[in-house]
Amino acid sequence: MHGKEKEVVMVVAHQVLSAMHAKLENPYHVALEQYDRAVRYLEISDGVKEFLKYPRREFTVNFPVKRDDGTVEMFTGYRVHHNTVLGPSKGGIRFSMAVNLDEVRALAMWMTWKCALVGLPYGGAKGGVIVDPKTLSPHELESLTRRYASELIPLISPHSDIPAPDMGTNPQVMAWFMDTYSMTVGYSVPAIVTGKPVNIGGSEGRNEATGRGVIICMEESLKDKGRYRAEDIRVAIQGFGNVGSNAALYAHSLGYRVVGVSDIEGGIYNEHGLDVEAARVHLKKYGNFDGFVGGERINNEELITCDCDVLIPAAMEGQLTQHNAPHIRASLIVEGANGPTSPAADDILNERGIQVIPDILANAGGVVVSYFEWVQDLQSFFWDEDEVHRQLERAMRKSYLKTQEMAEKHDVDMRTAAQLTAIKRVADAVTVRGFYP
Repeated sequence: MHGKEKEVVMVVAHQVLSAMHAKLENPYHVALEQYDRAVRYLEISDGVKEFLKYPRREFTVNFPVKRDDGTVEMFTGYRVHHNTVLGPSKGGIRFSMAVNLDEVRALAMWMTWKCALVGLPYGGAKGGVIVDPKTLSPHELESLTRRYASELIPLISPHSDIPAPDMGTNPQVMAWFMDTYSMTVGYSVPAIVTGKPVNIGGSEGRNEATGRGVIICMEESLKDKGRYRAEDIRVAIQGFGNVGSNAALYAHSLGYRVVGVSDIEGGIYNEHGLDVEAARVHLKKYGNFDGFVGGERINNEELITCDCDVLIPAAMEGQLTQHNAPHIRASLIVEGANGPTSPAADDILNERGIQVIPDILANAGGVVVSYFEWVQDLQSFFWDEDEVHRQLERAMRKSYLKTQEMAEKHDVDMRTAAQLTAIKRVADAVTVRGFYP
């Protein structure tokens, strides 16, 4: 595909995604509404309440990338730091045509609460570039990554802001990030990013950490409900990328019946259970589930409302809305994605008695193991995979129990309880430190 053709494809893709997002609630408005719902239970000053609504800084960059055919194309990227009171900011980098500043603001805010909830010494950040990485050659993807990384040099460091992979990025992208930063400062700095390959300072167990954490939270909730025969629990997962596929594999390995999975083009369903590994191999080979033997084809909306016990939305924000919430048949929702449920949907689900384990708790496994990776890099002392999994499970179960205690104390749902716990920790730190100058 030539440069002009690629440009037309990207413009059309951006228009389609923009139209889709226009139908969804603004994610930053959702994040603020969730904050307002939680903060009313806390006795903190009005000044601190207002302060915590705003990102500390927002960085927009426009940069050129030379295509393989010699043409030059401009790209726009963002990096937002929501809060740095508890420590350096931490958050992923996504490459997606759906990236916009309000989305990045929301994701950075949720990262602040997520890190505080699980007791990590981080604030929240997020970044992204408006690009479909599938339209780039490997060389173009490397060029874009390195140029974007170089634009972020004024903001990032192992002690100020540590990026990580997210939608559309992976360990190889993080390797290019690390190398670009290291070449700039003149020596190797593994701790500048997390989620990188193990052979250059990455951590064992990082790739599957978010998916494992989701299933750990699912198990805790099922225990509370007195339902713990794994073979009786039917699990459906929307989104089959890193988070969804690893959640499916881990659930399957524990004996749970994964009855449905989907990606952006739709999914497959089998009430008797899917062969998860076969589904992953098929998707990797063909790019979709067409022709997969062992499950009937369904679309994403059918996946969300399919007959199951546990629904794991692990795709993008804004998937569970006031329109489909009345039709969801799962009794438990565990949020693998960030912000998949609108406040209106939350109200409907709560009214129907469907428990929601919120994103800032359920998908915190990724940042927990990112923290482990950062610590290992700083100390040049590495753990084996069993130790990483053990520490992850300890952190996730502890955070779940603290959130549950807060929910019982204030008689609120799990999302409000998680936000209460996180916001209080950040607010207490702000109050002790005071405002500068």
